[in-house]
Amino acid sequence: MIRKFTTGLLLAAVMGGGAFAETFEVKMLNKGADGDRMVFEPGFVQAAPGDTIKFIATDKGHNAETAKGMVPDGAEGFRGRINEEIEVTLDTEGVYGVICKPHYAMGMVMTIAVGDVDAPGDFLEGRVPRKAKERFEAQLSNM
Repeated sequence: MIRKFTTGLLLAAVMGGGAFAETFEVKMLNKGADGDRMVFEPGFVQAAPGDTIKFIATDKGHNAETAKGMVPDGAEGFRGRINEEIEVTLDTEGVYGVICKPHYAMGMVMTIAVGDVDAPGDFLEGRVPRKAKERFEAQLSNM
């Protein structure tokens, strides 16, 4: 009896790590709840390592992909096709910049912070369209 109980506890402890992972749903929209055009909603997600982000193709003509140079060291980026719903599990702590490639210049961006992290100082370096930079800055202020 005790052996079965101990085995059950051990099994629960080993499998329990993934049991508490969350899935966040992010809509890809032509118009957000606040009236902004071409948005991810929500535009900022605070996640834990192992959490999953599900990008939902609510409106047509969008994709979700990591922006060049906006992933934590050691992390792999991701890229969905136009109109594709994708799920990504983020295991590496850090800040991820996500864009909709066709609407990047219009500011269709979002930020995902994984773990208890600060935005890297060079996160917005390089060529970032003005509207996208404004939205990234607003999202980073949520950290």
